[in-house]
Amino acid sequence: MTAELVDAAFTRHGPAYRWYATATMMLGTFSMVLATTVVNVAIPHIMAAFALSQDTVQWLSTGFLAAMSATMLATTWCVQRFGQRATYVSALTAFVAAAIAGGLATRADLLIASRVLQGACAGIIQPLAMITIFSVFPAEQRGRAMGIYGLGVVLAPALGPPLGGWLVDHLSWRVLFFLPAPFCLTALALAPWFIVGRPATDERRAFDWGGLVFLAVFIGCLLYAFNLSHRVGWFAWQTIVLLGIAGAASAAFVWWEHGRRHAMLDLGVFQSPQFTAASLVAFAYGLGLYGSTYLVPLLVQTVARYSASDAGALLLPAGLALAVTVPVAGWLTDRIPARPVIVSGLLLFCLSSLLFLRFHPGTGFWALAIWLLIGRVGLGLIIPALNARAMHGLSAQHVGQGSSAINFIRQLGGAFGVNLLATFLEWRTLVHERAAGLAGSAMLLSPQRVAAFHESFLVVAGVFALAIVPAWRMASDRR
Repeated sequence: MTAELVDAAFTRHGPAYRWYATATMMLGTFSMVLATTVVNVAIPHIMAAFALSQDTVQWLSTGFLAAMSATMLATTWCVQRFGQRATYVSALTAFVAAAIAGGLATRADLLIASRVLQGACAGIIQPLAMITIFSVFPAEQRGRAMGIYGLGVVLAPALGPPLGGWLVDHLSWRVLFFLPAPFCLTALALAPWFIVGRPATDERRAFDWGGLVFLAVFIGCLLYAFNLSHRVGWFAWQTIVLLGIAGAASAAFVWWEHGRRHAMLDLGVFQSPQFTAASLVAFAYGLGLYGSTYLVPLLVQTVARYSASDAGALLLPAGLALAVTVPVAGWLTDRIPARPVIVSGLLLFCLSSLLFLRFHPGTGFWALAIWLLIGRVGLGLIIPALNARAMHGLSAQHVGQGSSAINFIRQLGGAFGVNLLATFLEWRTLVHERAAGLAGSAMLLSPQRVAAFHESFLVVAGVFALAIVPAWRMASDRR
């Protein structure tokens, strides 16, 4: 059993083993999060390099997040089939190869394909961290462990954009694809020492290919339908067909997974009211985190004429605030009920999004930085309490599935968030410019474009306001 391997690792390395394992996993997840966010500051440059429209270039983010969402549910099978160590090493190796391919890509389709492959690898790796933490820490220390682990993870979006912006301005956007490689290589060197292998006696179960196909069709068709709708209309036959296929695929996925012995997603985890409520909040969290990380650099570079370096620097104070808040929130999670911590975080992010309704091209750098900082403090409060609360109601055999599922739902929220907000922004910009007789004028500083950004941030604020309802319904006892 895996527990026996963990016990043997404690015997070999001593009590500090739990921190060695967490740090090793943190390096891999740091690389994944860095790759997720660092490309955003380069989007205008990539658009210019390949002559891409906004609704095409957004697939660099959406494709990554969608692929990450789809493969997250395969983590449990990979760990059972190959063990934590082999899964981790294989996914990291493929991730590095995809990153190099992206940095050398000469066509937009190859660039997007490399991002999709990176996302697929990231989806395998991210749930591994939670599985490891829950196997090496006792229940009363998991909130703190999540907070300390999260500190390393949130440093990636804090440091990535400013570093990435500097690299774009002084070297090339291509360098950004190579940026996670040193962290991946370090993790690969540490994994044989501190990540446990596969027990020799565990059953080798079959992979749920049907579940993966239905899930991929659902995500792909729904995202493409949203992307297509603003060009051909919601009632165009292409949109209706795509939405119909997505609906059928989602129903088929639920039917296929229900009661299946080796399901990709064990629907039994949703029998826990805590987990179901936490999943709704996690979806909103992903939408807000990745949606705002996509919107803000685009806003300041296309409207306020920031350089990539300045756009990255704008995100630095907020990212550092997030990094400081997460371990504090983990400490709070072990001491006070989760509900007030999560609701406070949701309200802060909602306020941050509403403050962006005051944006105009002359808004000062530090005003924008403070608005972002408020939101990131909110996100930092949410995540440790949310993860610990989601797992609290699950049985031991469901922890692995729960880890994959909650990460899947959060990343799915991110994929839909970036896709919907990019589509919504493009649609509202066209609506406002047509109303003003400016359609096709490409006036980057037009008040019509600013209004479209305002409406996009209003959508984000609305989603977080709605997320308070399931957060409030979560039981308020500790962890």
